[in-house]
Amino acid sequence: MDRTKASRLAALIAIGAVLTFFWHSPFVWPLKILVVLFHELGHATAAWITGGEVVEIGLSPNQGGVTRTLGGWRFFILNAGYLGSIVAGASLLFLGRSPRFAKWGLWGLVAVLGLSTFWLVRPLVSFGFGFALLATLGLAVVAKMANADRSQMVLRGLGIFSLLYAVWDIRDDVFADRPGLVSDATMLAELTWVPGPVWGVIWLIIGLGTLFALRKWLV
Repeated sequence: MDRTKASRLAALIAIGAVLTFFWHSPFVWPLKILVVLFHELGHATAAWITGGEVVEIGLSPNQGGVTRTLGGWRFFILNAGYLGSIVAGASLLFLGRSPRFAKWGLWGLVAVLGLSTFWLVRPLVSFGFGFALLATLGLAVVAKMANADRSQMVLRGLGIFSLLYAVWDIRDDVFADRPGLVSDATMLAELTWVPGPVWGVIWLIIGLGTLFALRKWLV
């Protein structure tokens, strides 16, 4: 590994360590809600890919989210939430590989969030819409004011956080003892008769395998 890649890897590890240390801090809470939106956009994208429609996306302050769809392949849609968070994280890391392209990548994220907010997040008078709108405006301000190096730091920070949160979320939703919890895993278990924890293991394997396969492109 050359010196440049080694420094990038060290920076990612440092970012991940800091985010993990402050995981339960209120300062990290907005990032968690943002990744929940990534998760729900994964469901929405899967619905569109399989010919379905997206009725609305809802967010709640307790890190909950819901995507209401019509039609489409339900099996694929249910699988696409956690995997969507992983894909989002990997994409942000990839876009942040070079300061030269990080600025454009940050503006691309602003565009995706803005379109998703006004098109999908409902109701208009709700926590979800308000949060998504503020997140879009906040990132737009960062994209406008930050130089290339800081844009890179923001993108890679969001990318590593999305990956961390996906793993944490799978652990909490799939493997924690939370009776009565309705999650993607429990709905898949009802649909396929395959226990929820099995789906959690599959998601983790796919996510980690994808990151390993793309490791040269992400660092």
